[in-house]
Amino acid sequence: MEHLALARILKFLPGIILGLTVHEFSHAYVAHKCGDSTSRDQGRVTLNPFKHIDLLGFVMLLVAGFGWAKPVQFNEQNLRNPKRDVMKIAVAGPVSNAITAMLLSFLYSALNHYFPAYHSTGMVFLNEALLYAIYINWGLFIFNLIPLPPLDGSHLLLNYFKKYPALYEGFYKYGAWIFFGLILITMLTEINLLPIWPAVQFLGDGFLSFAGYN
Repeated sequence: MEHLALARILKFLPGIILGLTVHEFSHAYVAHKCGDSTSRDQGRVTLNPFKHIDLLGFVMLLVAGFGWAKPVQFNEQNLRNPKRDVMKIAVAGPVSNAITAMLLSFLYSALNHYFPAYHSTGMVFLNEALLYAIYINWGLFIFNLIPLPPLDGSHLLLNYFKKYPALYEGFYKYGAWIFFGLILITMLTEINLLPIWPAVQFLGDGFLSFAGYN
């Protein structure tokens, strides 16, 4: 059983590392391009995973199925167009995961067409690791668009609430507690208040089919 658990983790690892790294790099890159140098000064405009991965959040992803990376920091006052640029920075992460999932889907389809997995043990492992990576990246795309702090989707919603200070502060203050409450209820009961997997499966299966995988 321990061997099976280790093998499963090893298949998950490449997708998780790739997904988190691409996600945070994209936030940092867009923030830098929008005029704020904070992410560049902190060494976050890089595809080096060690600059982005938070150890506890990484372990939580492996154990509980949800986790986090080091958040990319930026100074809104340095952005050329703060209202627009905050939204661009927010969507950069999830969109990068969607693009990664799409590219991996084409790669997975091509490998299965030209190099069937049954030809070698190595190809079987690569095949399964790629498949995990596809669905992990779709999962990061959907998960981070949930409009609750601290997720990226909250920035899209909060941007419109700034004209209502009391509403903005309340949502920012209690939104994270609502989010973690939903996760706890989902984990401890059979009530799925965050039906992320059906959306992930729909996108994953659908794009694999579009990419030519039957």
